[in-house]
Amino acid sequence: MVIEMGKQVTYELLAVLDFNNVRKRMSVIVRSPEGKLTLYCKGADTIIYERLHPSCNKLMEVTTGHLNEYAGDGLRTLVLAYKDLDKVYMEEWKERHHEASTAMEGREERLDELYEEIEKDLRLLGATAVEDKLQDGVPQTIEQLAKADIKIWVLTGDKQETAENIGYSCNMLREEMKDIFVVAANTAEGVKQELQNARRKMCSDAAEEPSVIKGRAGLFWLQKTETVQDEKVDGEYGLVINGHSLAFALEENLQLELLRTACMCQTVICCRVTPLQKAQVVQLVKKYKQAVTLAIGDGANDVSMIKAAHIGVGISGQEGMQAVLSSDYSFAQFRYLQRLLLVHGRWSYLRMCKFLRYFFYKNFTFTFVHFWYAFFCGFSAQTVYDEWFITMYNLVYTALPVLGMSLFDQDVNDRWSFQYPQLYAPGQLNLYFNKKAFVRCMMHSCYSSLIVLFIPWAAMRDTVRDDGKDIADYQSFALLAQTCLLVVVNIQLCLDTHYWTAVNQFFVWGSLAAYFAITFTMYSNGMFLIFTSSFPFVGTARNSLNQPNVWLTLFLTTLLCILPVVAFRFILIQLRPTINDKVRHKVRKEALPAPAPRRPPARRVSTRRSGYAFSHSQGYGALVTSRRFLLKRPLKSRTVLFTQTDSPLAQNQPQHYRTIAEEPEESQSP
Repeated sequence: MVIEMGKQVTYELLAVLDFNNVRKRMSVIVRSPEGKLTLYCKGADTIIYERLHPSCNKLMEVTTGHLNEYAGDGLRTLVLAYKDLDKVYMEEWKERHHEASTAMEGREERLDELYEEIEKDLRLLGATAVEDKLQDGVPQTIEQLAKADIKIWVLTGDKQETAENIGYSCNMLREEMKDIFVVAANTAEGVKQELQNARRKMCSDAAEEPSVIKGRAGLFWLQKTETVQDEKVDGEYGLVINGHSLAFALEENLQLELLRTACMCQTVICCRVTPLQKAQVVQLVKKYKQAVTLAIGDGANDVSMIKAAHIGVGISGQEGMQAVLSSDYSFAQFRYLQRLLLVHGRWSYLRMCKFLRYFFYKNFTFTFVHFWYAFFCGFSAQTVYDEWFITMYNLVYTALPVLGMSLFDQDVNDRWSFQYPQLYAPGQLNLYFNKKAFVRCMMHSCYSSLIVLFIPWAAMRDTVRDDGKDIADYQSFALLAQTCLLVVVNIQLCLDTHYWTAVNQFFVWGSLAAYFAITFTMYSNGMFLIFTSSFPFVGTARNSLNQPNVWLTLFLTTLLCILPVVAFRFILIQLRPTINDKVRHKVRKEALPAPAPRRPPARRVSTRRSGYAFSHSQGYGALVTSRRFLLKRPLKSRTVLFTQTDSPLAQNQPQHYRTIAEEPEESQSP
């Protein structure tokens, strides 16, 4: 039911030729009250133009000019066309359509053939344009991610002019760039020539063939890898390539040329791309750059790209939930991406690296003590520690402290992370845990194990109790060695912890308290009387830990293990400070930046069908033709704010809107 020239006219909906990401168009067939059959089609300009009648060439030129104007303003465009249908042909086509839609095999292919048959020789009606505003904080988020040295590529199905306009509005394309290359050739040779010309202009002395380093990765280095080396250029450049040219560039003989040229540019925008091409671009970067990729999208056309990337992020909104359901992370606003990466992502990587380093350190130290002790026990497999300590070392005594550090630790808080996005760069270079860090951890463990073994051994070799009795026995030495080990690894954990919470304090001191409580319990006379063979260290804790020289030995062992580490870190910070060291030094001197004001959530109106979203499914054609959606509930009476003649819209007056985001401007830190 529509309003034509003030009159209400009812059309009968006969068929819906649904939209999908391959067709890029949608059609409906309706019957007018006079019995006239008409097909109306809407879709992308490149798709509709291919199906127009030759008589529409002049109107097509005018419409193309309008489309370019709309796209230059950042609007999303659609082209509309129609076709009058013959009744006899329509009846015959409808029968074949029913047979194809109920076929058990080849249903999709048969339907596509019927759609292609009827959607030709269309008459051009014109074009529409809608404003698709950027979400709040998109330019600021992209700027922050760029400062963190994160490469951002835009893969969109919009027109080239629309994509370029969005690039400028997001500060990805800037006037101060030396040049912006546009690749729009229609042949493989033309695409290759344009890519080579762009590369030579950016770096005239670059080699003709890309530098590819072959290596191995994966479990036991069984996977062969090829990595394209980055090439340095003087200045900033941008690259814009459309989907037709991208299809040639993604061919096997041009993939490296595309990747090489694109990586030399600061900004890459791929427009008019299909969902399959989005996934192919992501896979190309994964294959030849060995980089961690993140894909973010809000529509069903982004599903393949999200699944192809290492990390998939879906934005929930008017485009549906398909991207969200296929993603690893989801949120409602694009600007939340900077918090995901610069705060939680960086913290997670930092905590995981600390966890691994400390885990290796405490277990290597534990094991190396046995290795050195084997030289003094004739390699008889005699253990240094009590068997109960060996059982509970990783299970009870050292499990919770490292867990607390790996859950709560942070070098700087979230507001400082936003203010210094450069803190993200060390994680990209894998500086926190690599082969060098692993070797350093082993050397540290080796040194600590030597101190933990030989200092107690030397201190107790000729030591006697206050009453003159000898305490240089195996059980007393084992108790002292295991106590020194546990205290040393916990103090080392305290040195590695930058952010203390009540939970961390409880885990560290609670683990030490649990050790002494369990030790005194297991070494008591009662446990020995009940389980004689299982608890042979009867009275050892009571007789050893009440001697001053035992505690002095514990203090000396801890000091010798920790002091070189503190001195080494101090010298390293003074001579070769990292970006984290510099920022933490500034944090101690500067005031904490004020938090950004919270914005109330804006309510969005979502529709059942979005005519601008690409979809993998066939949509709601069956629902529309069933007419069930036409059932309406009775409307309540509403107060009329304007009469038809008094409204600003009827008087052609400019309308002013006040958004929920309007706030008084004030200087504030990110």
